[in-house]
Amino acid sequence: MLTKNSKKIVIKLGSSTVIDKKGKFKTNWVNSLIKDIKKFKQNRDIVIVSSGAIALGQNYLKIKQKKIQLEMSQAIAAIGQIRLTEHFQKVFTKNKFKIGQILISPDDTEQRRRALNVRRTFENLFKLKAIPIVNENDTTATTEIKYGDNDRLAARVAQIIGADTLIILSDVDGLYDKKSKKKIIKEVTEINKDIYKLADTKINNYGSGGMITKLDAAKICMNAGCNMFIGNGSKNNPIKNMIQNKKYTKFIPKISTLDARKKWIVSSLSYSGKIFIDYGAARALENGKSLLAAGIIKIKGEFSKGENILIVDEREKSIARGLSSFSSSEIDKIKGKQSDNIIEILGYPSKSEVVHKDDMVKL
Repeated sequence: MLTKNSKKIVIKLGSSTVIDKKGKFKTNWVNSLIKDIKKFKQNRDIVIVSSGAIALGQNYLKIKQKKIQLEMSQAIAAIGQIRLTEHFQKVFTKNKFKIGQILISPDDTEQRRRALNVRRTFENLFKLKAIPIVNENDTTATTEIKYGDNDRLAARVAQIIGADTLIILSDVDGLYDKKSKKKIIKEVTEINKDIYKLADTKINNYGSGGMITKLDAAKICMNAGCNMFIGNGSKNNPIKNMIQNKKYTKFIPKISTLDARKKWIVSSLSYSGKIFIDYGAARALENGKSLLAAGIIKIKGEFSKGENILIVDEREKSIARGLSSFSSSEIDKIKGKQSDNIIEILGYPSKSEVVHKDDMVKL
């Protein structure tokens, strides 16, 4: 069963599932979703990640144009978010559920300290028996610091709270086979180039994502040891329909032995720079060693101490993700040098490892 062994479940609602073609909130549909939730809510923590704020704001303001400048969309989101939360509160209260609103920006998940604060907020809402309703903070996000879609946001939330299951409700039944558009791929155990080739790049009127972003989300979930499902949310009682009709694609994670910190590192949405290493350093990393300056050939990009970076070999094959103990400018000075010489080169005490093994996840 879809939810049988899950203790924490994240449900992501696409814009087209909660907002109709006229730009109005689908009260009846959300009511049917809550009825589904009631059936498996016992002793489970539920989180809902919902899109739709901008669409509701446009409807309220009678703005019909599809392409809107970022600054204006932020203002529209500010208006629409109030209406979205108000709609959710009415329908959940009617069903005797308490809800809480959490607006998240990438800094809240990509900076470790803030991610831990976010986790504590979720845990306290669970203690209060409330269902968190999550959305990206579109009112302040810019193009440079933006998820751009709620699929990856939902996956990052699932990873941070240690969820067992993420259910993405969209306007498709799942991931379709390229050869037959009617055939749904039932299970995926690895996200590779062949899987990405199956993605349809078409996006609906309200959505900002597509199958590509859902596969990105699946990769985050699978790295975190979380199951992910893609199913159709166009009908009432969507989760009940997914279970009864067995229409969905399930992304199965490998058994994860990573601790929470390393899951956070490998699930990061992006990296700030690349560190190129030689063959000897690559072998050392494979054997569970830390990355030392002596094995570094060059770096690409600018980043600060503590930022997430990608470690690659001379052929640019990805070796590991990790948190750098030095800034890019410092690494540029010490690359290829022995650890004993670092203090003399930089002029101040520092760590000997550029990326410590405890801050690194092999890919």
